[in-house]
Amino acid sequence: MIKDSKDHLKKTNETYIKHLIVACKIGISMIIGGFQAIFHALIPGILTKSASDKIKKLYDIVSDRSKY
Repeated sequence: MIKDSKDHLKKTNETYIKHLIVACKIGISMIIGGFQAIFHALIPGILTKSASDKIKKLYDIVSDRSKY
């Protein structure tokens, strides 16, 4: 597990702390997007693009990180 973690950090070109911060930001953003989607499901007239915009933004962030 430690070797896999080191390999992953090397692949993303991040220190442990940098990875922790980035991964937490992505996770929190995913949670917020999930709530936005649920609120939109309950009331279709609100947050009509919020969740999908968040998904697109997260995709861009994650795909840029995988280029390293």
